[in-house]
Formats: sequence, structure tokens, C-alpha cells
Amino acid sequence: MNELSGKVALVTGAGTRVGAEIARALGAERMRVAVHHHGSSQGADETCRAIEAAGGEAWPVRADLYDEPQARGLIDATLERFGQLDLLVPSAANYDRVPLVEIERSHFARAFELNLLAPFTLVQRALPALQAARGAVVLITDISRAVPLREYLPYEVSKAGLHQMMRVLALNLAPHVRVNAVAPGTVLPPPDLSEAQVAAITAQIPLGRTGGASSVADAVVYLAKASFVTGTEITVDGGRALSL
Repeated sequence: MNELSGKVALVTGAGTRVGAEIARALGAERMRVAVHHHGSSQGADETCRAIEAAGGEAWPVRADLYDEPQARGLIDATLERFGQLDLLVPSAANYDRVPLVEIERSHFARAFELNLLAPFTLVQRALPALQAARGAVVLITDISRAVPLREYLPYEVSKAGLHQMMRVLALNLAPHVRVNAVAPGTVLPPPDLSEAQVAAITAQIPLGRTGGASSVADAVVYLAKASFVTGTEITVDGGRALSL
């Protein structure tokens, strides 16, 4: 039995990509995992099957995190199902590519609602349960807050805000709740990037390759266990930030 075995985690956006890999990794630690999705019910079911095959317990749950009552209800449903919450990983995010001249206020609203405000709503609603469990929050930021890409301004600003929110929450919620973040680099290239664009990014990575979602999941698992770490962001980028 390891230190996470039997504990409860909620991972949002766990039906696809990085969120799914995080949920699977926590399941492999024998955690009980609430696998959130919005439109990816098939992916969430696949994630649950993988968790259960690894020895964990999984429960798929749907919520629209753009809707504040549904976000709060996601916490309530998780607590009703499992009776506790030890780890919250708000992974769901949008990653909209918008040329600078085409950006409208609605693009910022969309990015901020899901990437910044929804995580805050989840943490706020979950706070009593997390305090009772002396639990942890792991936010998913992005190296683009420090190493920006073109045409992703609303997304990058929302992730920069999430980084600062991590620091403020860590200070305010100590000593009972730890708050940290993982900042992925190019672990799963956006599907709208061409092969040439991915190759150009890869050429800037000292390790000479793009990463994988499992690298992010490994960092989340570490932070879930690291009882003397709070207010810290782990960069998972193969050293890309060093070369820019």
C-alpha cells in the first residue's frame, strides 16, 4: 500500500489527452478517481476502464465547467459518491488559436471562464473537504506564460493568471492544503500545428524531442505525494525554456 492508495482524486478534463493520462496515473497509485468530462463520454469511459485495470477505482462524471453551478455541483457529486476529497486536479482547459487582429472580448471570456475561473470555483467549493483531508491541489499551467507562442494570447494570459493564483492560494491555504502546479511544454502538440511547426518547436528543445502526457502525469503524482512542497510550479518542457 502506498501513501495515495484509497484516497480520492478529482481530475477535470479526464476524458482526453493530458487529463486522461493524469487520471490513469493516479489510478495506478490505487486512488479512487472521479473522472470528469464534458463532451468526451467515450474517452472518460476508456479512462475509467484503464484505472480499474490498474487496480484503482473510477467514476465518470459529466459537468459543464463554463457553468458555475455545474462546477460547484461537480465537487458536491464527488463528495456524495466518495465521502471525501484528497486531491483536486483541474486539468480541463481550452486552447484556442486566434490571430491578434481577430481577438474579441469573447475570446478572453472563454479562456478565463474555463482556464482560470473554473479552477478557482472548484477549489473554493472543495476547500472544506480538502482541509479536512489535509489534501492538495495541483493546477495545470503552461510554459507559454513565460515562453509565449504567437496567436494564443487569451490562453496564455489565462495560464499566467493561473500561475499567480497558485501562489496566492498556496499562501492562503497553508498549512492544511498544499497548492502546486505543473507547467507542460510541448508534450502533446496542438492538433492545429503543422508538421513543420512541430519540427521547429522540437528543434528548440534541448532534449531533442517532444514529451508525452505521461511526463505531466508523473509530475502530478509527485506533487500529490510531496508533503513539504507548496507554492511550486514544476516545468515539464524538456528544457525548452532554457534555449529561448
